[in-house]
Amino acid sequence: MAGDEEGEPPAETRVPAAAERVAAAVEAVIAAPGEYRNAYRRQLLALSRRIRLLGPFAEELRESRKGEKGEEMEERALAPLAAALEAALELLRLGRDGSRISLVLERDNVMKKFQGVISQLEQALCNIPYNELDISDEVSEQVELVHAQLTRAKERIDMPDDEFYKDLLSLYDKNYDPSAELAILERLSEKLHLMTITDLTQESLALHEMVASGGGQDPGEHIEKMSMLLKKIKDFVQTQNPDMGPPMASRVLDSNGDPRPITIPDEFRCPISLELMKDPVIVSTGQTYERACIEKWIASGHHTCPTTQQRMSTSSLTPNYVLRSLIAQWCEANGMEPPKRSTQPNKPTPACSSSERATIDALLSKLCSPDPEEQRSAAAELRLLAKRNANNRICIAEAGAIPLLLSLLSSSDLRTQEHAVTALLNLSIHEDNKASIISSGAVPSIVHVLKNGSMEARENAAATLFSLSVIDEYKVTIGGTGAIPALVVLLGEGSQRGKKDAAAALFNLCIYQGNKGRAIRAGLVPLIMGLVTNPTGALMDEAMAILSILSSHPEGKAVIGAAEPVPVLVEMIGSGTPRNRENAAAVMLHLCSGEHHLVHLARAQECGIMVPLRELALNGTDRGKRKAVQLLERMSRFLVQQQEEQESRPQASAQVPSQATPEQIVENDIPEQLDSPASQYPMVV
Repeated sequence: MAGDEEGEPPAETRVPAAAERVAAAVEAVIAAPGEYRNAYRRQLLALSRRIRLLGPFAEELRESRKGEKGEEMEERALAPLAAALEAALELLRLGRDGSRISLVLERDNVMKKFQGVISQLEQALCNIPYNELDISDEVSEQVELVHAQLTRAKERIDMPDDEFYKDLLSLYDKNYDPSAELAILERLSEKLHLMTITDLTQESLALHEMVASGGGQDPGEHIEKMSMLLKKIKDFVQTQNPDMGPPMASRVLDSNGDPRPITIPDEFRCPISLELMKDPVIVSTGQTYERACIEKWIASGHHTCPTTQQRMSTSSLTPNYVLRSLIAQWCEANGMEPPKRSTQPNKPTPACSSSERATIDALLSKLCSPDPEEQRSAAAELRLLAKRNANNRICIAEAGAIPLLLSLLSSSDLRTQEHAVTALLNLSIHEDNKASIISSGAVPSIVHVLKNGSMEARENAAATLFSLSVIDEYKVTIGGTGAIPALVVLLGEGSQRGKKDAAAALFNLCIYQGNKGRAIRAGLVPLIMGLVTNPTGALMDEAMAILSILSSHPEGKAVIGAAEPVPVLVEMIGSGTPRNRENAAAVMLHLCSGEHHLVHLARAQECGIMVPLRELALNGTDRGKRKAVQLLERMSRFLVQQQEEQESRPQASAQVPSQATPEQIVENDIPEQLDSPASQYPMVV
């Protein structure tokens, strides 16, 4: 193994921890929904807007590359800002997902949090060493603008509506004139944005989250009072809007006394089964499911939330008492029998039956047989079993199959080798099995198959590496084993499916900065440029996504620039798919920020880039619009400079300088985290 392929990447390619935290927090605010439907909407929008203005600053931080001394400086300068942004992100999450009723009743504490976050951000933005961090003047001015806004905000307290607070407190303490109750409820439902069944259900979930965060204790008086307030508001809203679900069971019958069809509200349906929930439970991401459905999902080896696709931090389930109560009330109001939940405790079921386990054990014994025929047939059967369902994947791995299958990857029988690597591919689809495969030292053996196996085995080895590389820490492990050059070779000579799996694996691996140089030195860029210019358009999306990532690396920028890409990129900006247009603009932006930026700017002008850029700036994706605007600014500066030179030297022949002028054009763009070009794990036969 070559020396430059081993160990950690050099210091200049690592992103300092504080800079990464700053960038991640800013990007999380930018990506989060911007709607806040509560009493603090104005304050939350102002805080979110100020943090969003730091987006270009975060991009330039990620673009800069420092040595060890520079990293220490960045840690000192940026650690307070990272902590302040993370605190702000938590406050914004509370404002978006927290109980609207609780936020008003706790307004003094909430306002203290606002003031604390604003002060923390304002202090952290003092004396940022822009020059040492390689931050451009334009972005520095934008950060200073945010700092000035925070300074003004720190000096004043922007309290929420006082009448609003008094109305809610009067109902909470039952200290109000009964004749004014309806007027109070009307004002509260409007100001709390509790006007629909969706709003009411979200508030009930937020209240239940407060119960769940209490460690499973019974709800206290405070939460019981807030639940009472929510019920009063719900009854009022339902009375005013009968179509939401009438409060009286008699409404179920029509004028002839015949039953009418009833539509179950979406909020009461399990997102998995789409049936009315009997026993709703909350998972760690805050989503609610029917207990039996989510338990089956988890038992199948899934560790992500079906609705949000976020990884669930724990498999524990919390009963959603408030939603269960709302469902029961809705059923009663519609003359329906409330759903009965099982009173029997749910016992965990084994992944597979005893007979299935016996079959798997027998196959594992055959894997150890000295008879090559038995080994081949056993590996083939395990391959099919692992493909069939998640329970089989769990049971096969628990039985100890992974080390035995790994031993067959070096088999001289190519068919046995193919069955073994494909079985590992299918096992790797289960999240827990990924860790078992990596910890067994499987990657070098998989790379051996990728280099030396039959074409089908090589393609399935690439698919296995793609499946494993979705975990960030495994990108480093895989990249250091020589997998990248072998994937590049497969991208050039595999079948269409093999090329697609190779491209998906390379994309995942190149998200890690230390793997980009390896891919570039392995000759990936010429292959990608060939795909980009392929008239059939095969693998175009994958190629543009990879090119966008590689262009952020200095070596990649140089190799891409040498391939004369500008005409193709300009055409892509003008007529590609939305994702390919934004990736083409990102690549162009990198090229126009490098050593030979004037050459690329001049070539882009010749190719007529201004018209498609303006159209992209108006109608592209959000990311595409940002890239287009930045490119337009650079093109405009270049055209002004060109005009000035022509006026000052009217007799000189117009030539494009080969070297950059003394003006400072800072490279301030790096591709955001892109979606993988492969939409799901590969599954083969």
